[in-house]
Parts: sequence; structure tokens; C-alpha cells
Amino acid sequence: MFKHILRSLTGGPVTEASPGPSETALAELAGRVDRASRARLGRSLSIRQVDAGSCNACELEIHALNNPLYDVERFGIRFVASPRHADVLLVTGPVTRNMADALRRTWEATPDPKWVMACGACAIDGGVFAGSYACVGAVETVLPVDLRIPGCPPRPAELLAGLLALLERNATAT
Repeated sequence: MFKHILRSLTGGPVTEASPGPSETALAELAGRVDRASRARLGRSLSIRQVDAGSCNACELEIHALNNPLYDVERFGIRFVASPRHADVLLVTGPVTRNMADALRRTWEATPDPKWVMACGACAIDGGVFAGSYACVGAVETVLPVDLRIPGCPPRPAELLAGLLALLERNATAT
């Protein structure tokens, strides 16, 4: 038994590293989001992330957008602390009973034009929390949702592709 423990402590991980995102593809995607936001809004895109009751897996992927690997702020995409400065509400998790009113007030405080993105399976349909006594349900039971990004959790590249789809769809609609 001691040999197995010693081997596992000194041997290192037995899994392979996952392939990293392509730097050129990521730069192209983020650049397209920046160009679309400047064409649609005349400025860079501001996002207010709202946790309506999630397990924080989606938040980890959202925070990865600001790490040195993705660094979306270099493309003009920024996360803001106030809904009064936001263009997009990025909502994660099922809406809990405690957060339903706060989510509505956040949406009301966001100036027009504003969009709501439901990020992850829990925000789209309740996920593993569906039917819980503590949950109101999906985000669309409280707010009008403009875009749904599936996944548990969705990867940062999928979040960027969702932002691009949202901007391009709304640019052609107006």
C-alpha cells in the first residue's frame, strides 16, 4: 500500500493536458466582437455579470475571459460593477427566490439598448436545480432573454461567440 501512495505522490498527474485555445482564432473572435460592438453601439461593449444562484462554475469561465490567456479587455470588452454602465446582463445560474427581485431591479437599472444573456444550463432551464423549492426557475421566467449560451459551464470561447452572435443579430434587426 505504501508503494502505491508513494508512486501517486511522486509520479505526477496521469492525465494529458487539454489543448489550449488557438491564439489567432481567439484574437480574431474577440476582434470581431469589438468591431461589432463599435458598429452597433459606437463604443466598446460593457458587461454586467449577475449570479442569480449558480454553483460558480460559469463564473470561473467568465473570469477566465479576463485572465492573461484570453484578456478580452485588450479588445474593448469590459466587465463593469454597475448595471447603469452596462449594455449586456450576463446572468448565470437558476434564479433563486432571493435573487428574483434583485435581478429585476438590475435589469430596470440598465440603460437601453440592453440585452440579457442566459449563461449555462442552469440559467437556460434550471439545470440540476430545476424544480427546487428555492428556485423560481430559468432566467426567462423573470427577464426577457435575448441569447442563451448552453453548457455546464460554457467555455470562454463560446461566451465570446455568443456575444458576437448577439451583437450581429441585433445590428441587422435595427
